[in-house]
Amino acid sequence: MQLDIFSPKAPPLFGLDISSSSVKMLEIVDVGKGTYRVERYVIEPLPRDATVDGNISNLEMVVEAVKRGYKRLGTRSKHVAMAVPTGAVITKKIIVPASLRENELEVQVESEANQYIPFALEEVNLDFQVVGPSPTSADEQEVMIAATRKEKVEDRVAVAESAGLKAAVMDIESFAQQAALGLVVKQLPGGGKDMNVAIVDIGANVMNVSVMRNDQSIYTREQAFGGNQLTQDIVARYGMSVEEAENFMENLSVEVQRALQFFFTSTQYHSIEQILLAGGSAVIPGMDEVVHTRTQVPAMVANPFAAMQASPRVALKKLMVDAPSLIVACGLAMRRFDP
Repeated sequence: MQLDIFSPKAPPLFGLDISSSSVKMLEIVDVGKGTYRVERYVIEPLPRDATVDGNISNLEMVVEAVKRGYKRLGTRSKHVAMAVPTGAVITKKIIVPASLRENELEVQVESEANQYIPFALEEVNLDFQVVGPSPTSADEQEVMIAATRKEKVEDRVAVAESAGLKAAVMDIESFAQQAALGLVVKQLPGGGKDMNVAIVDIGANVMNVSVMRNDQSIYTREQAFGGNQLTQDIVARYGMSVEEAENFMENLSVEVQRALQFFFTSTQYHSIEQILLAGGSAVIPGMDEVVHTRTQVPAMVANPFAAMQASPRVALKKLMVDAPSLIVACGLAMRRFDP
């Protein structure tokens, strides 16, 4: 199976996101006039160590969780959009002559890919997409190449198939996240045009900070700081002392401030106009205010569903709490609307 990041889709599908702590499934439908509706979603917890660093380490455990989740989801669709972890993918923009035909482009992409990929080409899944004209020359165009080890794709395909589902799309987590966050950025003043928007994704073990500008990722960095001790389940089930929550938020806001400093020193930009908080730990009440106070940048919890409708079977209040941890699943679910 090739990496299916850029090609068009036919059957209705839903997003299936396998993260370090849970399996998330989400189905979105188009209700016309550019409006979407969250049809159904589930979050099915994963046993500890079923996945490690985004890699599936216990296939059976993950398959069982997917089966349980699928049963609860109650959809008739069997096609899923999945994603490989960002860290498992090499992406590279290359410049090629604009006059190349499709088959010539493929040959060129393969020869260029050979330079950047530290594996034999038969060991990788490769895909590419023309981004647009080159910024420097009218006779050239920019092409994005994406490559990952075949086993990374095959593991996820195996999970889907063992659970009776069919992987119709294989995306990259960061691309899926960007697609969903594009919906959030559109709600910002002026549709977010020419704004530097920092996305702070608080995972179980790491914090990913990326900066988007006009739908392009212009910066990304990973920092060792996670919400593992604070996973939503723990907070929901056992409560958390006010003090613990405050400490966590304070530490996080310091990390965010550090990340922004790295961004300013390593790019030509000197400002961030908006911070979006994503990941399960983003929902701790008051998190956005603490981050705003520390960084002096407006901060909000990323909710790609804010402008969507929800079907009667979706508990709205719960969806709002789960929204920051459903961002990748949302980007994947949106793949069914690809032209």
